[in-house]
Amino acid sequence: MRQPPGVEGLGSGGFRIGGVRHEGSVLILDDRVRPWSPRSLGELGPEHFAEIVAERASAEFVLLGTGASQSLPPRAVRQALQAAGLGLEFMDTAAACRLYNYLAGEGRRLAAALIAV
Repeated sequence: MRQPPGVEGLGSGGFRIGGVRHEGSVLILDDRVRPWSPRSLGELGPEHFAEIVAERASAEFVLLGTGASQSLPPRAVRQALQAAGLGLEFMDTAAACRLYNYLAGEGRRLAAALIAV
C-alpha cells in the first residue's frame, strides 16, 4: 500500500489533498481520492457507500465528514454499513479531516467520505 494522501486544507467547496485541489465532496479509499456526489447530509443514502462496501477489505470502518456541523447520518446509511460489517464514525468535516490524517498516518485501514464545506 502506498503512503496515504494527507488532507492539507478544506473550504470554498472543496479540499486540498496531497497537494491537489479537489472540488466538491470526496471519497478516500485504498489511499486514492475520488469525487463523491453527495453535497449535503440530506442527500446521503446507502448507494453512496456501495464502492466502500464492495471493497470492504480495504477499510475497517468509514469516517464520515457530515459538513459544517456534526449530524447523525440517515438511519438507512447506518444500517447498510452495519449490515456490511463496517463501522461508522461521523463528525463535522473539519474534525473528520484531522482524524483521517492521524489514523491514516498510523496505517489504519479506513475510508473517508467527506462532504465539502
